[in-house]
Amino acid sequence: MAIITAQEINADAFKEAMVKNSQQTPSLTSLLPPREAHLARTTARLAIFEAGAYIREKFQSQAALLVESKGSFDYVTEVDRWCEELILHRLRSAFPDHTLMSEERPVENHSPSHVWIVDPLDGTTNFIHGFPMIAISIAFSIQGTVVMGWVYDPLRRELFEAHKGAGAWCNDRPLPPMAPTPLQEALVATGFPFRAKDLLDPYLEVFKAVFSKVSGIRRAGSAALDLAYVAAGRVQGFWETGLKPWDVAAAALLIQETAGVVTDFWGSPAYLENGHIVAGSSMVHRFLMDSVAPLREALSPPSNTAPKRRVP
Repeated sequence: MAIITAQEINADAFKEAMVKNSQQTPSLTSLLPPREAHLARTTARLAIFEAGAYIREKFQSQAALLVESKGSFDYVTEVDRWCEELILHRLRSAFPDHTLMSEERPVENHSPSHVWIVDPLDGTTNFIHGFPMIAISIAFSIQGTVVMGWVYDPLRRELFEAHKGAGAWCNDRPLPPMAPTPLQEALVATGFPFRAKDLLDPYLEVFKAVFSKVSGIRRAGSAALDLAYVAAGRVQGFWETGLKPWDVAAAALLIQETAGVVTDFWGSPAYLENGHIVAGSSMVHRFLMDSVAPLREALSPPSNTAPKRRVP
């Protein structure tokens, strides 16, 4: 698989590498028989709709929440845990031999080739404050390739879904390929480095470089939903540091299936491992790759980063 280093970022070479990457990636149909694919889709959709109904009820009730701190500026609620157990129970019952990776629990290691990656509530801080930008994310990976993904906005009842090599949908309506957008008309989303505030200065350098060239920047607080909006054409690009596999696995597939580009800050597809992601239409992605240079310099190169939990 072709990889481009930070010193080798070049528009033509980068485009060629991404074409090679996409050509070498197997499709859903080559990795999963239709009957198993149907069961995976049915199970994931059932789980995500059930969890979404519970989140919607709790969000609208404005009842007091039990909130725990996992670390500085990082929280978990009883709703996260309840939804996580519901989703994992559904997946575990249907696929007892599959590995389950989720945000709030240790990895349940079984088959190393079949892995479910779950975020039961992306945007927990938003949920706590009643800010209506939250999502549930479920991805299914086979032999290291994410082949199915779902991102659900329970408040707007929008389900974004993608199957590797077959396309992407919002509420079962096909999402079209991304249209080219001039930079001055592009709307871009991002996330702040709240877990690594030592990156604030290089992040602000990137923010200034991007803000001066695009139509606007949005920070909504749910990476999964931001990336789904890239796939849906509501924003044209996204960048963030320090994300986890459950934040991006499903939504990245949405972007790939709508002719978008997703890489880490070094131009490789290792964003699930190192958590640093750039995504968007080809033109906007290329611009963002140039713009994130200050963050790229401040971070360790991919070979030196050691994520807390890797995708099995």
